[in-house]
Amino acid sequence: MSRRKPQLPSWLPIDPYILALIGTVVLAALLPASGGAADVAGGASTGAVAFLFFLYGARLSTAEALDGVRHWRLHLTVLACTFLAFPVLGLASKGLVPYVLTPQLQSGFLFLCLVPSTIQSSIAFTSIARGNVPAAICAGSFSSIAGIFVTPLLAAALLGNSGGGFSADALLKIGVQLLLPFVAGQLLRRWIGGFIARHKKVLGYVDRGSILLVVYTAFSEGMVAGIWHQVTPARLGALLGAEAVLLALMLMLSWYGAKRLGFGREDRITIQFAGSKKSLASGLPMASVLFGAQASLAVLPLMLFHQMQLMVCAVLAKRRARDPLEAGADAAVAEREPVPAT
Repeated sequence: MSRRKPQLPSWLPIDPYILALIGTVVLAALLPASGGAADVAGGASTGAVAFLFFLYGARLSTAEALDGVRHWRLHLTVLACTFLAFPVLGLASKGLVPYVLTPQLQSGFLFLCLVPSTIQSSIAFTSIARGNVPAAICAGSFSSIAGIFVTPLLAAALLGNSGGGFSADALLKIGVQLLLPFVAGQLLRRWIGGFIARHKKVLGYVDRGSILLVVYTAFSEGMVAGIWHQVTPARLGALLGAEAVLLALMLMLSWYGAKRLGFGREDRITIQFAGSKKSLASGLPMASVLFGAQASLAVLPLMLFHQMQLMVCAVLAKRRARDPLEAGADAAVAEREPVPAT
């Protein structure tokens, strides 16, 4: 008899990768890297992040990006949600200090509002809901590219000294560690694009492994510095409540705002799923550079929001899939193959 690969129950609304992230946090709590081991982990994390963004650059098809330019109104709307509406709501969270959030958690809450949108899950949920999948691909890609420039600048302007290390040197590190590898991947895509496409699954594990290494390094630094003594279960519950409100507001704003702007159903679905999400893959490496030893608290709100958005949007996408198509909509949309969420 052939052995079946063990899988989580279908009713369990938890991304298996989130379980891996939680396990990494537990490992960092029990066996944090310190001393020479911390230096080795930090160096490995830096190299892994650079390689991660090199792969991002090598995967992005320039032709696909150019084809998506014709949807410029949609992309500008998604960028406005990601880098304008989200930051405004993040700034409003200052009113929650100190009664709901601590200053450190509020800084992390604001930081999650500054990172770019996701790519994979936005595409997956857009496909399930019968939205404009090509536009979702381009919107997520454009947001990720813009985030390399915009997120550090917004963080420097809005977080200031609360970031724990924002300076010209920190911005230079972002450019060297994230932007240069991304550009190198784009330049070499002509020669290595085929190899990456053929080994997409294997390199996907490299992606996720790199992020797990970043999480381990950040939370190890937090444990050694004693930062976690500042967080109580009540504060975590308050943070979850604040993030639930944030997600609900952005889902409503992206949907009804797009409708007010005259977008059709397919495009509104794309705007809602791409404009209401935040990328864990992009945010974690940036936080490790910008926050230093305080990165563990800075990324905690982002990690919680990531899982929340997956759970809520999975339900919402299935509900949107049952909506009747608008008159004149492309009938081929109903035949699209759903893509599993990641």
